[in-house]
Amino acid sequence: MDLKLQNSRQGSVVPYTIIEGPDAWTASDFPVLEDHMLHLTPIHVAELDAAVEAVTSSGKRLQDIDFADFTLPTLSDSLLEAGQEAQFGRGWSLIRGVPVWRYSRQQQLAAYWILGLHWGRAVPQNARGHLIGHIKDIGHDPKNPLTRLYATNAAQPWHNDGPADLVSLLCLSDAEEGGDSGWSSSISVHNEILRRAPHLAALLAGPWFFDRKTEVPEGKKPFFEIPVFNYHKGYLSVNYSDNYYHLSQRHAEVPKLTAEHHEAMRLFNELASGPELSLRMVLRAGDVQLLSNHTCLHYRGAFRDSPAHTRHLLRLWLSPPNDRPLPECYAEIMAGSVVPGKRGGIIIQGATPNIPEEAE
Repeated sequence: MDLKLQNSRQGSVVPYTIIEGPDAWTASDFPVLEDHMLHLTPIHVAELDAAVEAVTSSGKRLQDIDFADFTLPTLSDSLLEAGQEAQFGRGWSLIRGVPVWRYSRQQQLAAYWILGLHWGRAVPQNARGHLIGHIKDIGHDPKNPLTRLYATNAAQPWHNDGPADLVSLLCLSDAEEGGDSGWSSSISVHNEILRRAPHLAALLAGPWFFDRKTEVPEGKKPFFEIPVFNYHKGYLSVNYSDNYYHLSQRHAEVPKLTAEHHEAMRLFNELASGPELSLRMVLRAGDVQLLSNHTCLHYRGAFRDSPAHTRHLLRLWLSPPNDRPLPECYAEIMAGSVVPGKRGGIIIQGATPNIPEEAE
């Protein structure tokens, strides 16, 4: 591949060029993470308390709640800005101070649903139709390749959550030890691969096969094809999860990974996890993380719970009405659609969308 390194920006990206802009950040851009958080004020918390009370006393199912059911006079604008930053800015936002420690489970779920409505439509996260997921060790075997690792205490490798434009976490409680949360710019990873190994950039923009881990929509194969680097209508969107590529090898129809594929994954992981491109923190109770799945990767460190400290987070997958255009291959991972606001989620026949109170 003959490459002359040129520059472009999201909205007018030229394939195989260095992408500039706020989503091409490095760790040195954010030396003090707390300076880049939305810290909820006492006024914000009072508004959220009132909204939670209105929602929980409405008699409606939580998934039927919308903006007509509550008001956040000063907080709403800040939440909308956080969503815009994640979608169109650096690709992430952090919020601190949701008072989960004094909320019941029903109130915790209501508060999170209220926040999420500012960022998009919640979509199902698994074959059971969960609209709010529970990220908690419930004893599943991390050595089983079909296990979704969020239900274990094992480290989760660098990846993005492909079936949604945005992913969010709300920490209810942290572990006795470990469980750090990391994220990096997939756009910066792309740029570094172009600089170091342009032949691998071309490979990453070609076909990669992704396993569905038994969550197979009706009429679909248990795997599908989607590149890592997706150049489309002036945007670069990155989709990456190496354990799903490895798992796809169990299917006879899937081409075998080559030495170059393994080289590309090794370099990709090395860059994503390196101190130059990654940010890390331990989410504490009341912290919210919001990431773009198109421009950010994330990671979860292994952890150890104790009777006094059990790591438990809530998760939302969100489909905003106005996100970027995506190529048609994303329909395989976005529930059959690439239309903003209508795409996203894991849709399995017979699964009714629901919001469980506990991890299942």
